[in-house]
Amino acid sequence: MLQLNFHSISEAKPGEKWQQLFQKHWPAYKAWFQSKGAVNNPPLSVAKAKLQEYMPKFVPTYEKLCKLGGNDPIAERFLTGFQPPAYISGCSQVITQNPPMLVRNYDYHPHLSEGTLLNTSWNGKRVIGINDCLWGLVDGMNSDGLVVSLTFGGRKVVGEGFGIPFIIRYVLEFCSNVEEATEVLQQIPSHMAYNVMVLDKTGNHKLVQLAPDRKPIVTEMPLSTNHQGKVDWPQHAQFSKTLEREAFINKMISEKEQEPKTIINAFSKSPLFNRKYNEGFGTVYTSIYHPADGKMQLKWDNRSLSQSFADFEEGEILITYSEIIPAEKVSLQSTAIETHQEVKTPTASTDWEAYGKSWATQEPVELAQMVVKTIGAAMGISDGPILENIMKEMTSESKKRGQIPWEMLADIWSSLGKAGKE
Repeated sequence: MLQLNFHSISEAKPGEKWQQLFQKHWPAYKAWFQSKGAVNNPPLSVAKAKLQEYMPKFVPTYEKLCKLGGNDPIAERFLTGFQPPAYISGCSQVITQNPPMLVRNYDYHPHLSEGTLLNTSWNGKRVIGINDCLWGLVDGMNSDGLVVSLTFGGRKVVGEGFGIPFIIRYVLEFCSNVEEATEVLQQIPSHMAYNVMVLDKTGNHKLVQLAPDRKPIVTEMPLSTNHQGKVDWPQHAQFSKTLEREAFINKMISEKEQEPKTIINAFSKSPLFNRKYNEGFGTVYTSIYHPADGKMQLKWDNRSLSQSFADFEEGEILITYSEIIPAEKVSLQSTAIETHQEVKTPTASTDWEAYGKSWATQEPVELAQMVVKTIGAAMGISDGPILENIMKEMTSESKKRGQIPWEMLADIWSSLGKAGKE
């Protein structure tokens, strides 16, 4: 059974609660960071200089966090946010008006999510958001009524820059509206391709497409899935159904007088809600932000959580994830499928019978090998040295742990990203 304890934590300034989060998650981050050879690539001195150059207002907070982390040199390097190993998420998001609202699904593996909604006031503005990389955010809102959220840009390229969660945190800490956020986003290099949506309490919004190999593109698009204007990576587009999801959202918002509740409910159904948890990519949560009211909500299959700047309650919720659609959603699911036209992209063959047998036996090595083959086929790397190396590492680590090392799937993206860059 796949479960995640989702915590709501409030701490105005970095202190004991953040330190406890660090102590809980740092061992896993440290192992991942070291295994990818990122500690000295580049070295700490260079990473600090980049932080000072691109996000100077962050430095005092960074130094406080380093102290709380015990001034571990490896942690100090990681916490700069500069040049991390490659990582990926799926995600869909949309902006609506009257009143302004952002709705998004965050697609990843639940075991790779920190499962923390953090309420802070580190630099004068209150910020509520989903924590990642110890002090970054994948989506969030500040007390000035600015909302920022991401989706992966669907491109293989990996370059020099900061991890996107650190960039989003910086924007929410120091920007008050869309104009300021858009300006800052165009100044800070991102090490991978992402679509960043910004919305403020007036309803003004922008979609900023970031990538390490070209200048940022600012558009008026009210939605994004996992490509940037056109599909650069057909195999990934097919695997993630990015065009299908984009078409579904476009059709939905083009219909007149769509109620906010209707749009929110659509994010709990196909094709926006993803249940490929056993393949490492499923919808971890749906977030809804109402910047004019300073309120937000998180939703899961049978649970929900409402928080606001005026009334933020600490606590935790145990979330259970399933690849099977809950009974009460089946009828709604069939309706959703009938209301969108599937967009065709290149297909990849998958031996689902073999996959099912591997899953049924609960043999981690067999299942790990099948997962690698399945995702590799979807990404167009069904053979070759890259996949072979990943297979060996996954097999070895699965034997040690007795379970699939899901975080190692990032190697696929990292290897392909470097190959694409070359």
